[in-house]
Amino acid sequence: MPAVVAPSAADGRRGSLRIADRVFAKIAARAARDALETAWVGRAGRGAPPDVSVSVPGRTATVRVGVELPFPADLASLARAVRDRVAEQVVTLTGTRVAEVTVVVERLLPKTDGE
Repeated sequence: MPAVVAPSAADGRRGSLRIADRVFAKIAARAARDALETAWVGRAGRGAPPDVSVSVPGRTATVRVGVELPFPADLASLARAVRDRVAEQVVTLTGTRVAEVTVVVERLLPKTDGE
């Protein structure tokens, strides 16, 4: 269901803005990739694109981001960076409050001998 962001009566404007859930998902996926960019430096692969699902009932978004991470690495720090970047970008670009960002580490990708 698309989010509805309606202006307040004090704004004196009419109408509303609807942002499709797929737009929130694209913003979140890009933010997750950006947050992990430096973690993949020096590696041949980059992992699969983030798997994102978004629920926006009303004016609040809940985001789930599935990621593949390099190993060894500080996994908690990387997950926190993804969570923070996704929340920041969704709020900044849509004005929608983010209630929760759940980061699921779906796979760890170890360094190969050639890296």
